[in-house]
Amino acid sequence: MPFLTVPNWQISWTPLLVLGYLFYLLLGAMVFQLLEKQAETHSRDQFQLEKLKFLQNYTCLDRQALEQFVQVLMEAWEKGVSPEGNSTNPSNWDFSNSFFFAGTVVTTIGYGNRSPSTVAGQVFCVFYALFGVPLNLAFLNQLGKGLNAHLMMLERWVQKPGRTQVVQTLAVAVFLTTGTLLFLVFPPLVFSYVEGWSYGEGFYFTFITLSTIGFGDYVVGTNPNKHYIPLYRSLTAIWIVFGLAWLALVFNVGADLMEKFLQLKWHKPDLSLAEGDTTKLEDEPEQPRIHIPT
Repeated sequence: MPFLTVPNWQISWTPLLVLGYLFYLLLGAMVFQLLEKQAETHSRDQFQLEKLKFLQNYTCLDRQALEQFVQVLMEAWEKGVSPEGNSTNPSNWDFSNSFFFAGTVVTTIGYGNRSPSTVAGQVFCVFYALFGVPLNLAFLNQLGKGLNAHLMMLERWVQKPGRTQVVQTLAVAVFLTTGTLLFLVFPPLVFSYVEGWSYGEGFYFTFITLSTIGFGDYVVGTNPNKHYIPLYRSLTAIWIVFGLAWLALVFNVGADLMEKFLQLKWHKPDLSLAEGDTTKLEDEPEQPRIHIPT
């Protein structure tokens, strides 16, 4: 177990890491509460005001009838049926949408905007995920090994004699920049054009998806007022798989660098003490040897 060395005693850095993790969660909770709670209150009050205006405009309805209608809308939304449009809207369970849903299941993204409503579909989803999630992990692991092998080849190339530190840094920067452009920068442009989002919303969807957070507030191919090409969501699912592998590799590299930095920092006192002892022994003059005649 790694230790933080202090004169005359040692402290395990694992509890410090746990405390740091909890502090990070508490910090996130406070910031999200500060940023979102007031906006939620405003939206809730605005919704209640709109319901009152609706009742005033349509006096034939009472509050109970309106609440029942709202409940019908909520149930339809929970089952993946958009309240907008009419019955001619494209099916949520055609092959392209089903392929996209299967991808969100095995990758554990789970947007939450669509789920099986039949008992048979729910049972199948459980067993499909039971075998699909390990299969997805094995596939991503193998894909990650391929990406890591290319990264190791690049590392060996830049570490050859005669390569300067600037060349090494540029080579790694090119590798990271290429992946960033392919998986984080260019896709939001496509989503912004197709879905009508802003670039910020597209980038938000991209990162939330590839990091498997998957809130479900932004999902591609769900606007009933737009006509999507049949392969749009299927191609998005393929992009997600390769993007997951790349981002997982980046996260792993970042975690390894952080762990090495912490270990180096906390083991540094040991090294300095050892170096000091070695220097002291080297600087100490050699004692003269006394020869005792026999």
